[in-house]
Amino acid sequence: MNGYFLTDQGKVRNHNEDAGGIFYNQSGQVLAVVADGMGGHRAGDVASEMATSHLHKKWQEVDALNSPEHSEEWLRGAIEVVNDEIKEYAEQHEECHGMGTTVVAAVCTDNFVTIGHIGDSRIYMANEYGFKRLTEDHSLVNELVKSGQISYEEAEHHPRKNVLLKALGTEAKVSADISTLEFEPDNRLLLCSDGLTNKVHEEELSELTNFEGDWKEYGRQLIDLANERGGEDNITLAVVHYDERDVKEGADEC
Repeated sequence: MNGYFLTDQGKVRNHNEDAGGIFYNQSGQVLAVVADGMGGHRAGDVASEMATSHLHKKWQEVDALNSPEHSEEWLRGAIEVVNDEIKEYAEQHEECHGMGTTVVAAVCTDNFVTIGHIGDSRIYMANEYGFKRLTEDHSLVNELVKSGQISYEEAEHHPRKNVLLKALGTEAKVSADISTLEFEPDNRLLLCSDGLTNKVHEEELSELTNFEGDWKEYGRQLIDLANERGGEDNITLAVVHYDERDVKEGADEC
């Protein structure tokens, strides 16, 4: 299981409020995380870093998640605990009042992937069936699109596009969207903040499906493209590739 993480400040912001990473537990399973500190809120970088570091810490305590049920239970519980920790920290530190963050997380095993998300950061999957977005934005414009009040094209340029309906650390109780899918050799996942998806079209992101080069190069190309188109926001992505070679090498060792 190969993972790669990259974040960039962009061309306009004076600091980076995104965070994330690729983390391995004791059994070599992967947890991928991307968190986008809420723009316009104080200490967004603190919230995103707390979400990432706390999920990382909890993941290191995990031996192995061997069933979708166990994986979903762990991810839901971990996100709820992190929400409590961020909210409590904000209440105890005046300079952090009102901070929050989006989060997308993927628990990747040899047989399945469990994903969870809050906010408008996204997860995409590429497999034998093509390229597909796995998450639905918790945003005002997405609700307007679902209700038929605006079109998808209008949503792309809506003045309130960045208004979130749900974020981590802003409410006492938060419910993440959790689901599990099959994860097979050569499947790929892309987790990213809206600094990427606001600038790079899904048709361009779909190159994930057939990419065969260096994942660092793939990520750098997407970051550069977003920056060439303005780079007004921080830009963050994580890629997980279920490398077929890992399966073959494991079989050879048996």
